[in-house]
Parts: sequence; C-alpha cells; structure tokens
Amino acid sequence: MDKKADVSAALTAFTAYLTVEKNASPHTVKEYVADINEFAVFLEQHQITALDAVSYLQGRAYLTRLVQKGLSRRSIARKLSSLRSFYRFLLREERVAQNPFQMVTTPKLEKKLPSFLYPQEIEALFAQFDATSPLGQRDCVIFELLYASGVRVSELVAIRTDAVDLANGIVLVMGKGAKERYVPIGSYAIEAIRQYKEQGRVKLLAGRQDSGCLLLNYRGEPLSARSVRRVVDNYVRATALSLNVSPHTFRHTFATHMLNAGADLRTVQELLGHVNISTTQIYTHVTKERLREVYQAAHPRAERGGNA
Repeated sequence: MDKKADVSAALTAFTAYLTVEKNASPHTVKEYVADINEFAVFLEQHQITALDAVSYLQGRAYLTRLVQKGLSRRSIARKLSSLRSFYRFLLREERVAQNPFQMVTTPKLEKKLPSFLYPQEIEALFAQFDATSPLGQRDCVIFELLYASGVRVSELVAIRTDAVDLANGIVLVMGKGAKERYVPIGSYAIEAIRQYKEQGRVKLLAGRQDSGCLLLNYRGEPLSARSVRRVVDNYVRATALSLNVSPHTFRHTFATHMLNAGADLRTVQELLGHVNISTTQIYTHVTKERLREVYQAAHPRAERGGNA
C-alpha cells in the first residue's frame, strides 16, 4: 500500500474513533489530526514507507526533531501524547504490531502555578459595570458566571437560556468532550442574569430571531469566545490591574477561593469538570506560593542578610 494512502486511511479511521467513541470536541480532533499530519511529513522525509515500519529509535528521532524546532516542552508533550493515542488505536485495530512512542520519554513539564485574583481585585472589576445599559448588564453576567462557576470561556459562550435555572441557582454546562455538568451559581449571578434576561438581552435581540444563546453581541447574535476575551481585556485596562488577566484567570480564582474557604478537592474537581483530580490539586499550592512571595518581598526579617 502507498504510504500516503496508509496514513490517510488510518487517520480517517482514527478521526471517526475520536468523534464517535471518544466523543472528542472538534477542536481536540483538529489538534490530533494536525499532530499526526506533521508526523507523516517526518516519515516522508525519512523515506519510511508505512506506519507499522516506525521503530522506537525513529520515535526518539522525531522527539529530537521537535526539540530542535524550539517547541516548548508542553507542545512537545502534547504531540507525543497524540501519537501515543494514535498508535494505541492502530494496535487495537491490528494495523501495527508495536507502539513506537510508548517508551519515548515525555519532557518534564515546567511547573507553573496559575495566577488568580484577590477578593478586592474582583470587587474593583465588578464595580465597573454600567447596570443601566444592555451591554453593561451582559458584561456583568459574563464576569459573574466566570467567577461564580469557574466555567471555561468556551463553556460560557455555549450556555443557552433554557439551561439556566434561576429558581434553583444552577446552570447546565457543556464541557470538554461534550460532557454535561450542572454548576451552582450564587445570588449575585442569579440577580445579574435575571436583570439581563428581562432587560438587556431583550434590547440586544431587538425582535431578531433568537438563537437561544444566553450571551449576545450588540447585533443580537451569539457572543464569541474571542469577544469575551476582548470584554475582559477592556475592563482589566479600565481597572488598571497589573496582572495579566484573562477569562481563564477567573477559573483559577474560583478554584483558589473555593479551596481557601474550605471546599474539599473532590467537589472543586466536579465543579470544574476536571477528569483527573491531579489537575485540580495544583490549586492547593497557589495561595501558599503567592503568600510566600509577598512575605519574602515585604517582611524585613524574611531573608537573612549580611554575616551572621
């Protein structure tokens, strides 16, 4: 079989597996396909004729190529993970006899603690909204939901009006891999959504066909993730916060504040929609690290200076 046909047929089958069996999102499938196509170019350059002809040494050679290209360790780890998954599928389908990436060591990732906002910084941001304008009411909902529930920005823009239960204070969210979860919201978010639905959203819609999405732009159309990032940027600049704040910062802040207030790790994991609790555990270190940095910088006796 021609190598290109071999890769193409295998990739088509793998894409169907990701979509149907794994229920992966279109974005995830797109990343897998890009990683595998990039590997196919490597095979062609090295005149490797078929997927089952790839050895462990060639897997190591590909890792070296990625390092030489100057990719971050996180990007390299993701690409290797894509190829491991691809070959596990090929093994299951008996298209290959071995997984050449199974024993290829993933680069150790640098530990980077997520940034978060302190309560006073949250209050400063929330004081900026114009509750009398449709867009101001919508922006208030954006921030309240990001902070009240810790949703991802992709989940936020996908929330539909019929997924919001104000009476019980819960919202149905569509997470990664099309997994649904219910998230509770507090009284501030409930009131912000109620006002926006009764006033601002009606004005933004202005008689146009209703898409059913909760958050709308000034044309009455569903708000995009990019637009949410732009809205957050605008308010951050207006508040003159020195931190690099993004919509995801509110997810970090939600988790940090919940754990600081005594919430158990498993509950926070469920609320965030994390598959593995190890992903959630990083938030247990955030506040301690930030407080240590402040202490070292501010306290006169934090560090021993000069000779003892």
